[in-house]
Amino acid sequence: MSIDEIDRRILRELQRDGRITMAELGERVGLSSTPCGRRVARLEAEGVIKGYTARVNQRALGLPVTVFIAVELENQGADTLARFEKAVAGFEEVMDCFLMTGRQDFLLRVVAGDLEDYERFLQHKLTRIEGIRSIRSRFALRRVADRPDLPMGG
Repeated sequence: MSIDEIDRRILRELQRDGRITMAELGERVGLSSTPCGRRVARLEAEGVIKGYTARVNQRALGLPVTVFIAVELENQGADTLARFEKAVAGFEEVMDCFLMTGRQDFLLRVVAGDLEDYERFLQHKLTRIEGIRSIRSRFALRRVADRPDLPMGG
């Protein structure tokens, strides 16, 4: 898969506005709509573009609390990792989950309506996953950067 500068411009524009028309997108990147559409279709087929979503304001939805949770497992066996990954993938409160290097095995980003919602999530969901050694929570005070797009450098 080869990504050239035009592809990067297309990706940059789609990250800014996923609802843009092919005609407008083509105009912004210097192509007519047909070749632009072909490039977008290729980027989708190659998995560079995974899909299109709406960015939602979590505070407006009544979910102002963001918690980062570092989880250490009792062991790093394939079954333990898979069990944990499957469990957290099913929790709607978990926005992101990363397998990490270092002491903690996973880092989760969780949203909640308030501290009581977070406590319920912790007690009734997260701590019930077998194989967890420790859980350390850190509460975000405010978001400093909010980038919807990835850098499209060369």
